Amino acid sequence: MSIAKKLLGQTAAYGLSSIVGRALNYLLVPLYTGIFAREEYAVVTKLYAIVAFLNIVYTYGMETAFFRYANKPGADRKDLYNKVQSLVITTSLTFTGLLLVFNSSVAASLGYAGKEEYITWLAITMAVDAITAIPFARLRLENKAAQFAIIRLSNIFLVIGGNLFFLLFCRHVYEGEYLPELRPLVEAIYDPNLGVGYIFVVNMVANLLFIPMLWKQFADFRFKFSLDEMRPMLVYAFPILIMGLAGATNEMLSRLMLEDWLPEGFYQGMTNEQALGVFGANYKLAIMMSLMIQAFRYSAEPFFFSQSQDKNSPATFAVVMRWFVIVCALAYLGISANLDIFQHFIGKPYRTGLEIVPVLLLAYLFNGVYYNLTVWFKLTDKTQYGTYITIFGAIVTVVANFVLIPVLGYMGSAIAAFLCYFTMSVVCYAIGQKYFPVPYPIKAIFGYLLLATGLIWLANVVEMENFWLRQAYHLALCLVFVAVVWVVEKPGLRRINS
Repeated sequence: MSIAKKLLGQTAAYGLSSIVGRALNYLLVPLYTGIFAREEYAVVTKLYAIVAFLNIVYTYGMETAFFRYANKPGADRKDLYNKVQSLVITTSLTFTGLLLVFNSSVAASLGYAGKEEYITWLAITMAVDAITAIPFARLRLENKAAQFAIIRLSNIFLVIGGNLFFLLFCRHVYEGEYLPELRPLVEAIYDPNLGVGYIFVVNMVANLLFIPMLWKQFADFRFKFSLDEMRPMLVYAFPILIMGLAGATNEMLSRLMLEDWLPEGFYQGMTNEQALGVFGANYKLAIMMSLMIQAFRYSAEPFFFSQSQDKNSPATFAVVMRWFVIVCALAYLGISANLDIFQHFIGKPYRTGLEIVPVLLLAYLFNGVYYNLTVWFKLTDKTQYGTYITIFGAIVTVVANFVLIPVLGYMGSAIAAFLCYFTMSVVCYAIGQKYFPVPYPIKAIFGYLLLATGLIWLANVVEMENFWLRQAYHLALCLVFVAVVWVVEKPGLRRINS
């Protein structure tokens, strides 16, 4: 089996848990946007944006450091696993302990006084995420993609089931819409005043169940705290921590600042808090691209490190980039050209923000391109460059949001996300070619992106009233893209299959 096929197989397995699982989870969005008002859903958008930052602090780059040091010649992977896991457990419990002690103050500072239980549930969720991150990394290192996928999918189904049970079944029974004989039982476990809190508590319980699912990885773990021995790994991981925080700024700043930087009354008949809810719901429509990238990252990180000693690795990385862009460009086209279908995944009051979806999809695509390009500084142990580049991206994000939000509203935030990841990709490519030259197919990459963008334009400029005729037209545009790929890439496909 060629290395390209191996990577494809691993990505497919991880994609099962990421893309298929999260796609099922995404079916909850119509439930949320149908039940909760836009200002209520804004609470979820804002708190999970903060969690995105804190999750990076909780793991502080130790996953990548674990992969790097585990692939060094002569590495004792079992001993390394014990040391890394011991450190992460210690820091995670410390961080969560502080949040639990000061939950009331934290809730009040965020504008959610009296909702300190939100902070408690999220703090526990983050601790479990961090404590299970290294066991999950170990599964990836050992190429146990199927076990990884089964556990992740189980979590997704638990989250879906919990949300449907409380927000749909219990709510309807409590309100007397059906099965009145079950209302006494439901009243004992369901609190209608909890509202969006059920989203947080269900996620917490589902994440706690990761621990028994990963019991084999925990069973042979032996606590071995050795800060001195871990110092080289911490030095390696620190730039990745800063890079992660800056990256979270790139992705989440708009969700945190849109409400404050948007002029009052910018959207007629909509408050700034409601606008944030609309932005958050439409951001979800672009999540499929993010999930594809996440599935790729799960498989690519151990793959990249395993290829570090291969003299043909630059050519391999170029092939990986080429097909990554092709697949993502097809997703960019398929979703953008069919927003008239995907819009039904969010409630009608949220559909005013659909215009931002294609821009966000393209932004996520360049986020994936950037991740591919980062291989050079991870393999050459020059992770400080990743920090510099991501901080540069954060500056672009802050400035672009500050300038564009007052003028373009949430479209300004979407454009800012695109500008951030595009400029980061350009800078990373330019510097990387000096230290670790890779023959990336730049002309092909931009050719496919321009083709996909042009076909999206054709999908929108030609209006058709008949639903089925319109879908047939959009499908034909997608097939045009596939046909072009087949003609151009056919010689390369023969080499991959050889």
